[in-house]
Amino acid sequence: MIKIDYNDLNRNFHKRYGNLILTEYQVDILNKYSIDYNNFNSINELIYYLEDYLNNCDNDELEIVSSEIAEYNYYHNTNK
Repeated sequence: MIKIDYNDLNRNFHKRYGNLILTEYQVDILNKYSIDYNNFNSINELIYYLEDYLNNCDNDELEIVSSEIAEYNYYHNTNK
């Protein structure tokens, strides 16, 4: 029988954090690298900051978070 850890699943649901919609996992990674998501007025500002940050260093965790945030933003906030 497969045991499901619901606390782990909840870390991947999007929630509102100030002006941004992020997952708990994304918030944890941003906090880990001292990136205060509360300083950003929009998700686009955060994406721009992360891309600029990643141009100056190599960080797989932040790369994943940046991609997730950009993808969520595209599918939920872009008129198609």
